[in-house]
Amino acid sequence: MTPLDLRFSVAPMMDWTDRYCRSFHRILSRRARLYTEMVTTGAILHGLREKLLGFSPAEHPVTLQVGGSDPAELAQAARIGQDFGYDAVDLNVGCPSDRVQDGRFGACLMREPSLVGECVAAMKAAASVPITVKCRIGVDEQDPEEALDALAASVVAAGVDGLTVHARKAWLKGLSPKENRDVPPLDYGRVARLKRSRPDLAIAINGGIATIAQARAQLEAVDGVMLGRAAYGDPALLIAVDPELFGEPAPVSDPFAAVEAFAPIVAAYLEEGVRLHAITRHMMGLFNGRPGARAYRRHLSTAGVGAEAGLSTLRDAVALVSREMSEPGNQTILAA
Repeated sequence: MTPLDLRFSVAPMMDWTDRYCRSFHRILSRRARLYTEMVTTGAILHGLREKLLGFSPAEHPVTLQVGGSDPAELAQAARIGQDFGYDAVDLNVGCPSDRVQDGRFGACLMREPSLVGECVAAMKAAASVPITVKCRIGVDEQDPEEALDALAASVVAAGVDGLTVHARKAWLKGLSPKENRDVPPLDYGRVARLKRSRPDLAIAINGGIATIAQARAQLEAVDGVMLGRAAYGDPALLIAVDPELFGEPAPVSDPFAAVEAFAPIVAAYLEEGVRLHAITRHMMGLFNGRPGARAYRRHLSTAGVGAEAGLSTLRDAVALVSREMSEPGNQTILAA
C-alpha cells in the first residue's frame, strides 16, 4: 500500500477510534486506512504525548488527525506525528461541535479557506509524510459549489496530498454534532463534481455509506471511501474490505475467527493493566444478525466491566452466539 492510498478508510471518531478500536479493526482488514481520534494541537504540544499518540506498529497504515488553526502549531504537530511513526497527518476541517468552534478549528474553517491553505503549507514544510484534509461541502448558508471549490483550490495550492469530503453541510448553529451527522442532506454528486474538476487530486467521500457494496459503487466516481458509524457499529463488514475492494484474501474468515486472532492482543493489553471493557466496547456489534448476539452484548456489558474480567470473559460471551446466521429481516442492528 502506498502512503497516499485512500481507497478505503475508517473515519476518525471522537471517543471511538482509540488504539484498542484500531487494533481490533486491523484484525478485520489489512488494507483499511485507520485514523486516530482528532487530537488538538494544544494536547499534542503540551499533553502526555505517549498516551495521546502512542500506537502499535500493527496498526499501519494509520493517520493522525489533528485539530487546530495556527499554522506554526500545526507544523509542530505534524512533525511530532511523523516522529511518532504515523503514515500521514490529517487536518480536521469538518467537526461541527461547539468546542471546536470556540477554538476556531474544525468545520468553521470552511469559512476561511485561505487560512486552511496556510495551515497545510506549514504542515507540508514541517513533515515529509502526506498531509491530508477532511472537510464538509460547506457550512450554514454557504453555497457548496463555491465553498468546496474555494477550500479545494486553497489546499491544492498549498500542496495537499488528499482530501476527504463528508458530503453534507455542517450547520454550526441550530444542529447538534449528532444531528449534523444525519440531518443535512447528502450530496454525493457535489463530491463527484469536485473529482471531475480536479482529476489529479486524491479525493475520498464520507457520509451515509453503510455497506461495502455502496462503497464499491462510490469508487466509480472518487478515489476512496471512508466509513464511520457503519464500520464501528457493524465491524464484521470490514472482513469484506480486502477481498471486495482490494482483491486480496480476508485476514479472517468470520467474526469468530476474528476474536481468536485478536485474543493475543487482548491478553497483552490486559497484562498492561487495561480493563477488558476498554477493549470490548469496540466489539459490541461484531455478531450483529446472529442468534445470541444480544446475549453476547449483555454478557460483555455486565461481566465484562469488572476489574477481574479477562480473556475468558470474552470467550464466554462469544460462546453465547450461534454460528448460524438468522434469517434476513431478523437482524439486530447495533446503534452506534
